[in-house]
Amino acid sequence: MKKHNFYAGPSILSQQTIKATADAVLNFADTGLSILEVSHRSKEFQAVIDEATALVKELLDVPAGYSVLWLGGGASTQFYMIPMNLLRTKAAFIDTGTWAHNAIKEARLFGEVEVLATSEPENYTFIPKGYTVPADVDYFHYTSNNTIYGTEMRYDPDVPCRLVADMSSDIFSRPIDISKYDAIYAGAQKNLAPAGVTIVIVRDDALGHVDRPLPTMIDYRTHIKKGSMFNTPPVLPIYSALQTLRYYKELGGIKELERRDLEKAAVLYDAIDSSKMFVGTVTDPADRSIMNVCFVMKPEYKELEKDFVDFATARGLVGIKGHRSVGGFRASLYNALPLESVKALVQAMQDFEAQH
Repeated sequence: MKKHNFYAGPSILSQQTIKATADAVLNFADTGLSILEVSHRSKEFQAVIDEATALVKELLDVPAGYSVLWLGGGASTQFYMIPMNLLRTKAAFIDTGTWAHNAIKEARLFGEVEVLATSEPENYTFIPKGYTVPADVDYFHYTSNNTIYGTEMRYDPDVPCRLVADMSSDIFSRPIDISKYDAIYAGAQKNLAPAGVTIVIVRDDALGHVDRPLPTMIDYRTHIKKGSMFNTPPVLPIYSALQTLRYYKELGGIKELERRDLEKAAVLYDAIDSSKMFVGTVTDPADRSIMNVCFVMKPEYKELEKDFVDFATARGLVGIKGHRSVGGFRASLYNALPLESVKALVQAMQDFEAQH
């Protein structure tokens, strides 16, 4: 039976990425060695990280004066690495979900933090609006896509200061004006590669201005100087990331990825909005994520939620159960997910509704 993978992360990867990575596990670059055992100092792996870096810069149109880093520790490490390197006096945040909340908590260890707005009282079901970003902050931080709650900011905010963004779950799904940002970071396990590597795009001249001493591993300048090779990098996920980036370029780049993502999301949201049984948890279309579509049963059908998960699973639809903190359902529509899978989910929803 064909599987349709809607897991939120680790999540679906392109078959091209999976096959190329599997081949490299057996024989990497015709070295006779596995990618799992090859030296990261070898010329063959240096070529991997060089090409992957170049493709990130090409696909995202990264301007001069920025470095692309391949680091370990996930986005959760960046929650404190960002303020350690960039926060001198005060930073501004909006609280849009669990990961934004965690980033705020870590930043408070290093300076003043002003939370401009939060949607927590409404269980993070919308993106706050109407707040004012002060000009005297070192940066404004936001989480572009909130995987648990299904909200997303698909634009680069116009603010009177520099920007920092956690784009872990929607990077490579829309064009970004990198020049507005001091830093963008993204864990790999959504739209790029297996867990284990984190991309950081950082403005070089934003660094070196804090007074605090920085541990060597936490200083971005360490990794810029050493080309992400200060210590052994996560070799396998970087190799997989390269395969995904090649795939993205072959498809036509970011604009084509965005077109496909918007089409997939529209198909599913249309089905939810026209359903007599299902309802979306994010009601304002402007706030709806095209990466993570969250929905529930209407109150009169609430007791059927587990039955629907079982029904969908029997059809090969996996990973649609909502996060434990919100319940219901979540369909993650990352770049590698084909439109065919979305249509299979919609058909299952309609068939289940017809039965009940």
